[in-house]
Amino acid sequence: MIALIDYGAGNLTSVRKALSALGAPFAIPQTPAECAAATGLIVPGVGHFAATAALEGDWRRAIAAAVEAGTPLLGICLGMQWLFDGSDEAPEVQGLGALPGRITRLQGRAADRLKVPHVGWNSLDFTTRPNALLAGLAAGSQVYFTHSYAAPITGDCIATTSHADAFASVVERGRIFGVQFHPEKSSDVGLRILRNFLAAC
Repeated sequence: MIALIDYGAGNLTSVRKALSALGAPFAIPQTPAECAAATGLIVPGVGHFAATAALEGDWRRAIAAAVEAGTPLLGICLGMQWLFDGSDEAPEVQGLGALPGRITRLQGRAADRLKVPHVGWNSLDFTTRPNALLAGLAAGSQVYFTHSYAAPITGDCIATTSHADAFASVVERGRIFGVQFHPEKSSDVGLRILRNFLAAC
């Protein structure tokens, strides 16, 4: 059973539909303690990093304990940003700290008509790191983004995307995964990524 974490940061309908299309059993835990029984955790989200403050306390401890026990964790968009230490968007709010680094604002480029937020389809440029999340996909695959802040390119990065500057669009460390885009809105490529995560579960 996949635990889909609802902390009030966006509509979960599209993620639920994608999991249903893949035949994956899932539930929305009502208490942090329910995370312990999950075979995988998904933290989705859209909007401002301050919304992740709802995950402080018991939720953070329960998710961290599940990850420590080996349960796969996938962060989507804002959920991926929460995997890091924190974000300049809400400096007073701590991230999970499962991945090192800080989330910073994208820089637009007027000359290239690149605006922030970054909204729409863009490509994934794979790194050379072996990984599980992108198995079966071709470099340059297109996925759907909507965000103003992004993660740094670190050793955990398995794909980058460029919008004026390059940023980490997919990360993987052990059984911790993150995607800055919305796989549930990224057609067959997104479904393949979700399927790969489910296989890890």
